[in-house]
Amino acid sequence: MCELLGMECNVLTDIVFSFAGLSGRGGKHGPHADGWGLALYEGRVARVFLEPAAAAESPLARFVREHPIKTLLAIAHVRRKTRGDVSLANTHPFTRELWGRHFVFAHNGTVKNVRKLKLGRFRPMGKTDSEYAFCALLAALEHDFGQTAPTRTALAASIAKHAGRIGKAGTFNLLLGDGDQLYARCSTNLHYIVRKAPFKKATLADEDVSVDFAEVTTPNDRVAVVATMPLTRDESWTAGVPNTMWVFRGGALVKTLAS
Repeated sequence: MCELLGMECNVLTDIVFSFAGLSGRGGKHGPHADGWGLALYEGRVARVFLEPAAAAESPLARFVREHPIKTLLAIAHVRRKTRGDVSLANTHPFTRELWGRHFVFAHNGTVKNVRKLKLGRFRPMGKTDSEYAFCALLAALEHDFGQTAPTRTALAASIAKHAGRIGKAGTFNLLLGDGDQLYARCSTNLHYIVRKAPFKKATLADEDVSVDFAEVTTPNDRVAVVATMPLTRDESWTAGVPNTMWVFRGGALVKTLAS
């Protein structure tokens, strides 16, 4: 299995604190040492860092932690391979263009019989069931809406429907971003927290590393963080209900859908 991390905000924010917690689980505090990736949105376009190596020992991951890039939406992943070898092509998150914007996808779990799904024009470059499922999901969205981007409401409903269909055959915890909203589907394990005023101090679950968010935020800031397992030991995270999908926008949970 793998671990997921997503962040969605109402102001430009760096993901350094949370990414430090996740990358530690990529080979130091956890067994997810088969690759890591981080996607940071700038408008409709995602800047993506990928490496088929342990994040905990990676100079590139350390560079990302030491050189913060602020964003409104980020998705990260540390991999423990189940299908597909350790390679760049099999490293999450995966990215494709649809409706003139990047869609970014990361997955935790295994999807059975995934190659029976229809792909449309999207094709995987690696050998993981995750990337294949992502291509099938995008094909279903394009089938539903054609060449015209749908409304936020219609898109969220379609993602929830098709993710639920794909996820019936296995474990399908996922994060999906489109530069506008963050979609987070819980199949087995997923948690979220929304940090907002009054801000407090938070300490990583696996390290004695703390941040007092009151010192680095304004009263109007709002940041939603989603992770497979809680990344901090002194905050109250909300656990996901299996077969539901959260939709985050502007640093807030705006909708929970059956999926």
